[in-house]
Amino acid sequence: MQLETYISDLLYRYDCVTVPGFGAFLTHRVSAKIHESSQTFYPPKKALAFNEQLQQNDGLLANYMAEVENIPYSTAVNKISKHVKSIKSYLVEGETIQFKNIGELVLNTDGKIQFHPSNQINFLTDAFGLSDFNSPNISREVFKETVEAVEETAPISLTPEKRSNRNWLNYAAAAVVVLGLGGIGAATYYSNTIENHNQLAQEQANDQLDTKVQEATFVISNPLPAATLSLEKQSGNFHIVAGAFRVAENSKKKVSQLRELGFKARTIGENRYGLHEVVYGSFETRAEAQRELNNIRRNHNRDAWILIKKLK
Repeated sequence: MQLETYISDLLYRYDCVTVPGFGAFLTHRVSAKIHESSQTFYPPKKALAFNEQLQQNDGLLANYMAEVENIPYSTAVNKISKHVKSIKSYLVEGETIQFKNIGELVLNTDGKIQFHPSNQINFLTDAFGLSDFNSPNISREVFKETVEAVEETAPISLTPEKRSNRNWLNYAAAAVVVLGLGGIGAATYYSNTIENHNQLAQEQANDQLDTKVQEATFVISNPLPAATLSLEKQSGNFHIVAGAFRVAENSKKKVSQLRELGFKARTIGENRYGLHEVVYGSFETRAEAQRELNNIRRNHNRDAWILIKKLK
Protein backbone atom coordinates (compact mmCIF):
# COMPACT_ATOMS: atom_id res chain seq x y z
CA MET A 1 0.00 0.00 0.00
CA GLN A 2 1.44 3.36 -1.05
CA LEU A 3 0.56 5.18 2.17
CA GLU A 4 3.07 7.97 1.51
CA THR A 5 1.37 8.70 -1.82
CA TYR A 6 -1.96 9.40 -0.11
CA ILE A 7 -0.26 11.53 2.55
CA SER A 8 1.61 13.49 -0.13
CA ASP A 9 -1.60 14.15 -2.08
CA LEU A 10 -3.38 15.47 1.03
CA LEU A 11 -0.48 17.72 2.09
CA TYR A 12 -1.11 19.89 -0.96
CA ARG A 13 -4.63 20.66 0.33
CA TYR A 14 -4.41 20.45 4.13
CA ASP A 15 -2.06 21.64 6.87
CA CYS A 16 -2.45 18.48 8.98
CA VAL A 17 -2.64 14.85 7.81
CA THR A 18 -3.04 12.37 10.67
CA VAL A 19 -2.04 8.71 10.37
CA PRO A 20 -4.26 6.98 12.99
CA GLY A 21 -2.24 5.29 15.72
CA PHE A 22 1.06 6.67 14.42
CA GLY A 23 1.27 10.49 14.29
CA ALA A 24 0.49 13.56 12.22
CA PHE A 25 2.40 15.33 9.45
CA LEU A 26 2.07 19.10 9.90
CA THR A 27 2.88 21.99 7.57
CA HIS A 28 3.37 25.70 8.04
CA ARG A 29 4.02 28.38 5.46
CA VAL A 30 7.54 29.82 5.13
CA SER A 31 8.07 33.08 3.25
CA ALA A 32 10.49 33.48 0.36
CA LYS A 33 14.06 34.26 1.41
CA ILE A 34 17.52 35.07 0.05
CA HIS A 35 20.74 33.43 1.18
CA GLU A 36 23.16 36.35 1.34
CA SER A 37 26.43 34.45 1.04
CA SER A 38 25.42 32.21 -1.89
CA GLN A 39 23.04 34.75 -3.50
CA THR A 40 20.38 32.01 -3.76
CA PHE A 41 16.69 32.91 -3.95
CA TYR A 42 14.25 30.45 -2.32
CA PRO A 43 10.49 30.63 -3.12
CA PRO A 44 7.83 30.39 -0.39
CA LYS A 45 7.00 26.85 0.69
CA LYS A 46 5.27 24.58 3.20
CA ALA A 47 7.71 23.39 5.84
CA LEU A 48 7.07 19.83 7.05
CA ALA A 49 7.08 18.57 10.65
CA PHE A 50 5.91 15.43 12.49
CA ASN A 51 4.02 15.17 15.80
CA GLU A 52 3.87 11.73 17.37
CA GLN A 53 1.27 12.86 19.92
CA LEU A 54 -1.50 13.44 17.35
CA GLN A 55 -2.77 9.93 16.66
CA GLN A 56 -6.58 10.19 16.85
CA ASN A 57 -8.34 9.31 13.62
CA ASP A 58 -10.01 12.36 12.05
CA GLY A 59 -11.27 10.43 9.00
CA LEU A 60 -9.28 12.46 6.44
CA LEU A 61 -6.71 9.86 5.36
CA ALA A 62 -9.06 6.86 5.57
CA ASN A 63 -11.81 8.61 3.63
CA TYR A 64 -9.38 9.64 0.88
CA MET A 65 -8.01 6.09 0.64
CA ALA A 66 -11.53 4.67 0.46
CA GLU A 67 -12.41 6.96 -2.45
CA VAL A 68 -9.21 6.27 -4.39
CA GLU A 69 -9.26 2.48 -3.93
CA ASN A 70 -13.07 2.23 -4.10
CA ILE A 71 -13.31 0.33 -0.82
CA PRO A 72 -15.47 0.77 2.29
CA TYR A 73 -14.33 3.25 4.91
CA SER A 74 -13.91 0.54 7.58
CA THR A 75 -11.69 -1.48 5.24
CA ALA A 76 -9.47 1.55 4.67
CA VAL A 77 -9.13 2.04 8.45
CA ASN A 78 -8.06 -1.59 8.90
CA LYS A 79 -5.50 -1.34 6.10
CA ILE A 80 -3.96 1.77 7.66
CA SER A 81 -3.82 0.05 11.05
CA LYS A 82 -1.96 -2.97 9.62
CA HIS A 83 0.49 -0.75 7.76
CA VAL A 84 1.19 1.29 10.90
CA LYS A 85 1.99 -1.89 12.86
CA SER A 86 4.43 -2.92 10.14
CA ILE A 87 6.14 0.50 10.18
CA LYS A 88 6.50 0.45 13.96
CA SER A 89 8.07 -3.02 13.89
CA TYR A 90 10.70 -1.84 11.38
CA LEU A 91 11.45 1.23 13.49
CA VAL A 92 11.92 -0.89 16.61
CA GLU A 93 14.45 -3.01 14.73
CA GLY A 94 16.48 0.15 14.06
CA GLU A 95 15.59 0.61 10.39
CA THR A 96 14.94 3.97 8.74
CA ILE A 97 11.54 4.38 7.09
CA GLN A 98 11.58 6.30 3.82
CA PHE A 99 8.41 8.19 2.88
CA LYS A 100 8.92 9.27 -0.72
CA ASN A 101 8.82 13.08 -1.21
CA ILE A 102 8.00 13.50 2.51
CA GLY A 103 11.04 12.49 4.57
CA GLU A 104 12.72 9.88 6.77
CA LEU A 105 11.51 8.42 10.08
CA VAL A 106 13.80 6.78 12.64
CA LEU A 107 13.75 6.05 16.38
CA ASN A 108 16.17 8.05 18.53
CA THR A 109 17.91 6.85 21.69
CA ASP A 110 14.84 7.77 23.79
CA GLY A 111 12.54 5.62 21.68
CA LYS A 112 10.83 8.63 20.07
CA ILE A 113 10.25 9.00 16.36
CA GLN A 114 12.61 11.50 14.77
CA PHE A 115 11.58 13.05 11.42
CA HIS A 116 13.91 14.44 8.74
CA PRO A 117 11.82 16.26 6.08
CA SER A 118 12.59 16.03 2.38
CA ASN A 119 13.08 19.16 0.27
CA GLN A 120 12.36 17.54 -3.09
CA ILE A 121 8.74 18.75 -3.37
CA ASN A 122 7.13 22.05 -2.41
CA PHE A 123 3.57 21.36 -1.16
CA LEU A 124 2.59 25.05 -1.38
CA THR A 125 0.32 25.32 -4.44
CA ASP A 126 0.76 29.12 -4.58
CA ALA A 127 4.45 28.55 -5.41
CA PHE A 128 3.78 26.08 -8.24
CA GLY A 129 6.45 26.35 -10.95
CA LEU A 130 8.87 28.35 -8.78
CA SER A 131 12.30 26.94 -8.00
CA ASP A 132 15.56 27.99 -6.37
CA PHE A 133 17.96 30.07 -8.46
CA ASN A 134 21.26 31.92 -8.05
CA SER A 135 21.88 35.51 -9.06
CA PRO A 136 25.45 36.82 -9.52
CA ASN A 137 26.54 40.00 -7.83
CA ILE A 138 25.67 43.17 -9.74
CA SER A 139 28.81 45.14 -10.68
CA ARG A 140 28.36 48.90 -10.67
CA GLU A 141 30.78 51.35 -12.36
CA VAL A 142 32.10 54.11 -10.14
CA PHE A 143 32.49 57.51 -11.79
CA LYS A 144 33.61 59.39 -8.69
CA GLU A 145 37.29 59.50 -9.62
CA THR A 146 36.53 60.65 -13.18
CA VAL A 147 34.28 63.46 -11.93
CA GLU A 148 36.91 64.65 -9.47
CA ALA A 149 39.52 64.76 -12.22
CA VAL A 150 37.22 66.83 -14.48
CA GLU A 151 36.50 69.29 -11.68
CA GLU A 152 40.22 69.83 -11.11
CA THR A 153 40.92 70.61 -14.80
CA ALA A 154 37.78 72.71 -15.46
CA PRO A 155 36.48 74.26 -12.23
CA ILE A 156 33.08 75.88 -12.32
CA SER A 157 32.81 79.38 -10.85
CA LEU A 158 29.61 81.28 -10.18
CA THR A 159 29.64 85.06 -10.89
CA PRO A 160 26.66 87.09 -9.68
CA GLU A 161 24.91 89.07 -12.43
CA LYS A 162 24.59 92.81 -11.92
CA ARG A 163 21.23 94.42 -12.60
CA SER A 164 20.22 98.05 -12.29
CA ASN A 165 17.70 99.06 -9.63
CA ARG A 166 15.75 101.06 -12.20
CA ASN A 167 14.92 97.98 -14.28
CA TRP A 168 13.66 96.19 -11.17
CA LEU A 169 11.28 99.06 -10.40
CA ASN A 170 9.87 98.97 -13.95
CA TYR A 171 9.23 95.21 -13.71
CA ALA A 172 7.53 95.57 -10.34
CA ALA A 173 5.17 98.29 -11.57
CA ALA A 174 4.16 96.22 -14.60
CA ALA A 175 3.49 93.20 -12.38
CA VAL A 176 1.18 95.21 -10.11
CA VAL A 177 -0.90 96.37 -13.09
CA VAL A 178 -1.19 92.83 -14.51
CA LEU A 179 -2.19 91.37 -11.17
CA GLY A 180 -4.84 94.03 -10.66
CA LEU A 181 -6.46 93.45 -14.05
CA GLY A 182 -6.32 89.67 -13.52
CA GLY A 183 -8.00 89.94 -10.12
CA ILE A 184 -10.90 92.01 -11.53
CA GLY A 185 -11.43 89.54 -14.38
CA ALA A 186 -11.30 86.54 -12.06
CA ALA A 187 -13.84 88.09 -9.68
CA THR A 188 -16.25 88.80 -12.55
CA TYR A 189 -15.92 85.26 -13.93
CA TYR A 190 -16.43 83.70 -10.49
CA SER A 191 -19.56 85.79 -9.85
CA ASN A 192 -21.11 84.81 -13.20
CA THR A 193 -20.31 81.12 -12.59
CA ILE A 194 -21.98 81.12 -9.16
CA GLU A 195 -25.09 82.82 -10.53
CA ASN A 196 -25.46 80.31 -13.38
CA HIS A 197 -24.98 77.40 -10.98
CA ASN A 198 -27.64 78.67 -8.58
CA GLN A 199 -30.11 79.22 -11.42
CA LEU A 200 -29.58 75.67 -12.73
CA ALA A 201 -30.04 74.17 -9.22
CA GLN A 202 -33.28 76.12 -8.74
CA GLU A 203 -34.68 74.83 -12.05
CA GLN A 204 -33.85 71.22 -11.09
CA ALA A 205 -35.53 71.62 -7.71
CA ASN A 206 -38.71 73.01 -9.35
CA ASP A 207 -38.84 70.08 -11.78
CA GLN A 208 -38.56 67.56 -8.93
CA LEU A 209 -41.31 69.32 -6.98
CA ASP A 210 -43.67 69.27 -9.99
CA THR A 211 -43.03 65.56 -10.48
CA LYS A 212 -43.86 64.73 -6.85
CA VAL A 213 -47.07 66.80 -6.94
CA GLN A 214 -48.29 64.98 -10.08
CA GLU A 215 -47.70 61.53 -8.56
CA ALA A 216 -50.70 59.87 -6.90
CA THR A 217 -50.29 59.14 -3.18
CA PHE A 218 -52.23 56.36 -1.44
CA VAL A 219 -52.33 55.95 2.34
CA ILE A 220 -53.54 52.68 3.92
CA SER A 221 -54.79 53.24 7.43
CA ASN A 222 -54.55 49.60 8.55
CA PRO A 223 -51.64 47.97 6.71
CA LEU A 224 -51.10 44.23 6.99
CA PRO A 225 -48.22 43.13 9.23
CA ALA A 226 -45.03 42.33 7.42
CA ALA A 227 -44.29 38.65 7.02
CA THR A 228 -40.90 37.55 8.34
CA LEU A 229 -39.38 34.37 7.00
CA SER A 230 -36.54 32.77 8.93
CA LEU A 231 -34.51 30.47 6.73
CA GLU A 232 -31.58 28.66 8.27
CA LYS A 233 -28.79 28.07 5.82
CA GLN A 234 -25.96 25.77 6.84
CA SER A 235 -22.42 26.55 5.78
CA GLY A 236 -18.96 25.15 6.33
CA ASN A 237 -16.63 22.65 4.69
CA PHE A 238 -16.61 20.05 7.51
CA HIS A 239 -19.54 17.60 7.15
CA ILE A 240 -20.43 14.62 9.37
CA VAL A 241 -21.52 11.84 6.99
CA ALA A 242 -24.45 9.62 7.99
CA GLY A 243 -24.49 7.49 4.84
CA ALA A 244 -24.54 7.37 1.05
CA PHE A 245 -27.42 5.94 -1.00
CA ARG A 246 -27.72 4.78 -4.57
CA VAL A 247 -31.43 5.75 -4.72
CA ALA A 248 -32.20 9.45 -4.13
CA GLU A 249 -35.53 8.63 -2.46
CA ASN A 250 -33.74 6.63 0.23
CA SER A 251 -31.46 9.57 1.00
CA LYS A 252 -34.53 11.80 1.48
CA LYS A 253 -36.05 9.28 3.91
CA LYS A 254 -32.79 9.22 5.85
CA VAL A 255 -32.80 13.03 6.09
CA SER A 256 -36.37 12.97 7.45
CA GLN A 257 -35.46 10.36 10.07
CA LEU A 258 -32.45 12.34 11.27
CA ARG A 259 -34.38 15.60 11.44
CA GLU A 260 -37.00 13.91 13.62
CA LEU A 261 -34.15 13.06 15.99
CA GLY A 262 -33.16 16.73 16.15
CA PHE A 263 -30.23 16.79 13.69
CA LYS A 264 -29.85 19.46 10.99
CA ALA A 265 -29.53 16.77 8.37
CA ARG A 266 -29.46 17.38 4.63
CA THR A 267 -28.14 15.97 1.36
CA ILE A 268 -24.98 17.45 -0.14
CA GLY A 269 -25.22 15.95 -3.63
CA GLU A 270 -23.61 12.97 -5.30
CA ASN A 271 -20.05 11.78 -4.75
CA ARG A 272 -17.74 10.54 -7.47
CA TYR A 273 -19.43 7.11 -7.41
CA GLY A 274 -22.94 8.47 -8.00
CA LEU A 275 -24.09 7.93 -4.38
CA HIS A 276 -26.30 10.52 -2.68
CA GLU A 277 -24.52 11.63 0.52
CA VAL A 278 -26.50 12.46 3.67
CA VAL A 279 -24.87 14.44 6.49
CA TYR A 280 -25.87 15.10 10.08
CA GLY A 281 -24.79 18.72 9.64
CA SER A 282 -22.06 21.04 8.36
CA PHE A 283 -19.59 23.06 10.42
CA GLU A 284 -17.23 25.98 9.88
CA THR A 285 -14.26 24.53 11.81
CA ARG A 286 -12.75 21.10 12.31
CA ALA A 287 -13.00 21.47 16.11
CA GLU A 288 -16.79 21.98 16.00
CA ALA A 289 -17.22 19.03 13.66
CA GLN A 290 -15.02 16.80 15.83
CA ARG A 291 -17.02 17.59 19.00
CA GLU A 292 -20.30 16.76 17.27
CA LEU A 293 -18.79 13.61 15.72
CA ASN A 294 -17.76 12.35 19.16
CA ASN A 295 -21.31 12.90 20.42
CA ILE A 296 -22.86 11.13 17.40
CA ARG A 297 -20.52 8.13 17.67
CA ARG A 298 -21.25 7.84 21.37
CA ASN A 299 -25.05 8.06 21.17
CA HIS A 300 -26.17 7.35 17.62
CA ASN A 301 -23.83 6.00 14.94
CA ARG A 302 -20.34 4.58 15.54
CA ASP A 303 -19.58 4.56 11.80
CA ALA A 304 -20.10 8.32 11.23
CA TRP A 305 -17.08 10.20 9.90
CA ILE A 306 -15.98 13.68 8.85
CA LEU A 307 -15.92 14.68 5.17
CA ILE A 308 -13.97 17.78 4.24
CA LYS A 309 -15.56 19.14 1.09
CA LYS A 310 -16.21 22.63 -0.29
CA LEU A 311 -19.76 22.80 -1.61
CA LYS A 312 -20.68 24.93 -4.60
